[in-house]
Amino acid sequence: MSTNKEVIQYETSGTCSRMIQVAIEDGRIVDAGFLGGCNGNLKGIVSLIKGMKIDDVIERLNGITCGDKGTSCPDQLSKCLIEYKNKIKEKVTNG
Repeated sequence: MSTNKEVIQYETSGTCSRMIQVAIEDGRIVDAGFLGGCNGNLKGIVSLIKGMKIDDVIERLNGITCGDKGTSCPDQLSKCLIEYKNKIKEKVTNG
């Protein structure tokens, strides 16, 4: 089993939080943090996703909305992880 820990950052759009930072190791979320947003709720989300597989987090959080915004901090987290997976897939495809 590899121990390649990677930290990614994602600039959010349409939410109170402005940035998400996620630590990933072996396809699982190790830690995450949000800049801005609802502090208590976001700490709760981070606590719940720690140790989860990336695909499971995407499946659970993708499409969640906040009020009439059309997105939410959890949805933005899923978009961050989708972008990360696409970059990994691109690296593998392009060598």
